[in-house]
Amino acid sequence: MSLKDIFVHLDTSAACERRVNAALMLAREHAAHLTGVAIVSRPYIPAYAEVEIGMEIIKERQQQMRDALEDVGAVFDEQAGQSGVSGEWRILEGEPSDILSEQARYSDLMVLSQDETANDILLGGQEIPERVILTSGRPALIVPRIYKDEQIGKHVLVGWDRGRMAARAVHDSLSVLQTAEKVTIMTANPTTNESGNGGISGADLAVHLARHGVSVEADHTVSEDLDIGDLLLSRAADLQADLIVLGAYGHARWRELVLGGVTKHMLEHMPVPVLMSH
Repeated sequence: MSLKDIFVHLDTSAACERRVNAALMLAREHAAHLTGVAIVSRPYIPAYAEVEIGMEIIKERQQQMRDALEDVGAVFDEQAGQSGVSGEWRILEGEPSDILSEQARYSDLMVLSQDETANDILLGGQEIPERVILTSGRPALIVPRIYKDEQIGKHVLVGWDRGRMAARAVHDSLSVLQTAEKVTIMTANPTTNESGNGGISGADLAVHLARHGVSVEADHTVSEDLDIGDLLLSRAADLQADLIVLGAYGHARWRELVLGGVTKHMLEHMPVPVLMSH
């Protein structure tokens, strides 16, 4: 899959600058169009506060949000122009995770932040990255809170378990893998060998990616002391990987969100950007 259409969530948080910089870097490298999406949320009013808050205050708060987002959009336009990136932005109204999930379906990749949560009393508390990953049907690049505008995708670590989610993540990230200097496929605590390439776990995938021009090697790690999430993080540190590619496991039913253990662990502890697909 080529990256020709990327979208990034715009808001007034401190994390916005980090994810916009990451999105601009990828858009520039892949000659992709970048769309910024800002959201004025429908008010969330706890039952105990309905009378106290009042509609006038709610409308005033929403207008303040819109004005602040207009400023964010102006900065986005300036940054895109300075970076030589084709870009546009828009303000939409609605529930953030629903809007972002829908907008993601018109792009090749969405860029979100590790700690995106709408926690204003008028907006409600929402786990934005988790819900959008599980409901959008599109890959997401999650930018960690400690990201400092470093290169993304020079050395990529792929978490491989031979499952459907992992396969989707690999193929959704193919254009990034093709531009990487090095890609390492890691299988944690493999229990069975794949056929066809010397019994090395991940070797079949490595051969497949090599046919797409990816500079790749297969690796596996065994440990009885660490769980898979910690193994991935430890190996990423050892290899000085600047991007982790991983299948996202879990499901969202109504308003219930259930994440797989490795997915949840990675979203909580990621040291570098993570590209996830569900």
